[in-house]
Amino acid sequence: MSRKIRIGLIYGGKSGEHDVSLQTALAVMKAVDFTKYEITPFYISKKGEWRSGAPLLGPAESKEVLTFSTGDAGAPASNALAPIFGGIQTKGDVAVSSITSAGAEDLGLDVVFPLLHGTFGEDGTIQGLLEMANIPYVGAGVLASAVGMDKVMMKKVFAQEGLPQCIFRHFTRTEWEKNRAYHLMELETAIGYPCFVKPANLGSSVGISKARNQEELIAAVAFAFQYDRKVIIEENIDAREIEVAVLGNDEPIASVVGEIVSSNEFYDYKAKYLDGKSAMIIPAEISQEVSDEVRVLALRAFLAVDGSGLSRVDFFLGKIDQKIYINEINTMPGFTPFSMYPLLWQETGKPYKELLDDLIRLALERHAAKQNIQYSFDAE
Repeated sequence: MSRKIRIGLIYGGKSGEHDVSLQTALAVMKAVDFTKYEITPFYISKKGEWRSGAPLLGPAESKEVLTFSTGDAGAPASNALAPIFGGIQTKGDVAVSSITSAGAEDLGLDVVFPLLHGTFGEDGTIQGLLEMANIPYVGAGVLASAVGMDKVMMKKVFAQEGLPQCIFRHFTRTEWEKNRAYHLMELETAIGYPCFVKPANLGSSVGISKARNQEELIAAVAFAFQYDRKVIIEENIDAREIEVAVLGNDEPIASVVGEIVSSNEFYDYKAKYLDGKSAMIIPAEISQEVSDEVRVLALRAFLAVDGSGLSRVDFFLGKIDQKIYINEINTMPGFTPFSMYPLLWQETGKPYKELLDDLIRLALERHAAKQNIQYSFDAE
């Protein structure tokens, strides 16, 4: 009998989506098939401290470790990551130069599943760390993660690909402070009111506001700058919110299309995670023609950012003209059994446990392919 695949789950993190990451990690720990996998949890506190628990060999043990993942207090410090961090007690400010070439074997792992949402996890940072240590990991690589996290860069890539988008503008804090009057004029001329103001690098609708006039716009920009140094402003579209799940590496496949009906004026953090009143309609009640087009656009977006593993691609569908606009790609979507990404695949015919199997397989396949790449050149 072959041994179990050893998976390291990294979750928590310093971003504003810390609690969302905990929900995802707990769901995976509860659902994983322990006849196939052994799980080692790696928790990152809100302060950036790394902690780990003993390997989980079965569901009974998972209940015990879940208790330490619900908060920072009392979680045991661990230097289980020492083979990666060169023996340094991890405090979050670990230099890349301290990473050794120990790799996954010295950690007792075959693959890592980074269940980190938002900054310091979904943005290419943890992916870069794992690449440097030559450790296989689930999900998008450094480039796709960084582009998917930065809404400005993402939209520029989508524009190059010719994907339909709403009108948007962006600026940094410095640009806003130096020439606020110009940016206000440009926004009011090109976009108008109402409009949406967002931090460029964040997820789960954190820091987003809807501005209906100049006073609200100025306040919304100030609010968004609390979460990032760069802000993006988008036009308001009277549209339905539809989503597609993508799975794969170089030859990805798309799920059925789903629709979000928000309990709030727009699908903000409260509507997503707190009030429990938003509805997910799967499959979406749209024509087959629109469904097919959206799925094709989702695959184009995934390939445009060089995606791998998994992504959820979100769209707007005009209520009157049925025009499709791509909104964003999420390279590490929520992954509880009740999140949109797994539910879309469930409706497509791929249950949660099978989805986990596919993601692990895809991670190992991508890593194996990379081992054949020559990264250095020695002149003869």
